[in-house]
Amino acid sequence: MAEAPTNDHIVSYDNESLILVDSQDECIGYLDKAACHDNQGLLHRAFSLFLFNEKGEVLLQQRVANKRLWPLFWSNSCCSHPRQNESMQQAVSRRVWEELGVQSEMVYLYKFEYQATFQDQGSEHELCYVYIGRTETKPNINSHEINAWKWVSLQKLDQLLDGDPDSFTPWLKLEWQELKHRYSETIKSLIDTGRA
Repeated sequence: MAEAPTNDHIVSYDNESLILVDSQDECIGYLDKAACHDNQGLLHRAFSLFLFNEKGEVLLQQRVANKRLWPLFWSNSCCSHPRQNESMQQAVSRRVWEELGVQSEMVYLYKFEYQATFQDQGSEHELCYVYIGRTETKPNINSHEINAWKWVSLQKLDQLLDGDPDSFTPWLKLEWQELKHRYSETIKSLIDTGRA
């Protein structure tokens, strides 16, 4: 097994080349990450991962304070983008290792398009692939990406979203509703057996 990344390892760059797509998920070009998030944002591929443990808890992370978009907001376990010439599966595996020091089998569930603007700082406009996975490994967080983390029960996440929705990223709120309503049995199977 590879050595877990240290907590001072920079893994995200404004000039990394992301994959621009149309609404049918056809690649139409490449552009640096910073420009993809300017103004209303340009549609690009992304992913979100929800990690669960055997106790039936989901891993949440709080984004670092120097993030351009939604700093210090709570979000799902890991989210990022595939880079130019990188498959989605490669991107998910790379990023969960870089951010959390975790290796897991990931299961793809669905993809969707959304757009959300954060104050005057820019926007997310993503064609986002949503994955779930299971791990028993304690996260070794990357402090350049994550300010804090916690395992919470699925019921507790619902309570947190009801009580303080403005502390969560917009994509987590959209994705969690979809996971609850369409994929609850898949998540239960993953928690109970390790297989979705």
